[in-house]
Amino acid sequence: MWGLIPAAGLGTRIQPLAFSKELLPVGGRRRDGTERPKAVSEYVIERMLRAGADKLCIVISPGKSDIVRYYGAEVDGVQVCYVVQPDAAGLCDALFRALPLIRDEEPVLVGLPDTVWFPEDGYRALPDGGLSFILFPVEQPQLFDAVVVEDERSGRVREIQVKQPVPTTRWVWGGFRVSGGVLRELYALWREREQKDLYVGTLVNEYIARGGVVTSAKAGTAYFDVGTFDGYRRAIQRLGDEFVERERERAAL
Repeated sequence: MWGLIPAAGLGTRIQPLAFSKELLPVGGRRRDGTERPKAVSEYVIERMLRAGADKLCIVISPGKSDIVRYYGAEVDGVQVCYVVQPDAAGLCDALFRALPLIRDEEPVLVGLPDTVWFPEDGYRALPDGGLSFILFPVEQPQLFDAVVVEDERSGRVREIQVKQPVPTTRWVWGGFRVSGGVLRELYALWREREQKDLYVGTLVNEYIARGGVVTSAKAGTAYFDVGTFDGYRRAIQRLGDEFVERERERAAL
């Protein structure tokens, strides 16, 4: 199973930084008795590994060599490869850059490297095969891609409302699972549409309109977009609260 992380974005909402936004320190970890900072992109990678990803592909822009230096050849024993997106041409373009590495029968987990979300095992709620999104409730869905579900029981998706001013739902997607075969179908559709789709949501809407089946799981409990300062501040608070709780539990042992 692949973990596919598009990390080629410019990060204009939280710049200026002296490094790629995906390496922004958010929270920390304790190793060998010492607490160390943790890059925001490590959170989505951890969640992919928990769900069974055994290969990672990080899509970077030409100027993001610091990500290569940070992660190197592997993360927790899982091999990492890097694909370059030459220009900032949108999320769809970034994802499809990895297609030459992916076989049709291989499952792929996709996640955004500037987000922190819970629960940590959320990807496990997504079924094998096809295309399925993990959904999270947020206070300002107009800032994200809101997902309208046709059938609550099946989770079948009717429409993705891409940054609409007044979305009809507060549930947004924060990651998805897709088979390599369906990812290739989406690529062919994207090419047919003259590669005009910058966002996954608009492309998926066309896929649904043509009879494609897309499902979802309202398995998320909290979602923080660390690409904004407000999201960064809220993620720090949540992770800080969790760290204090873990330290209390550790001291009680």
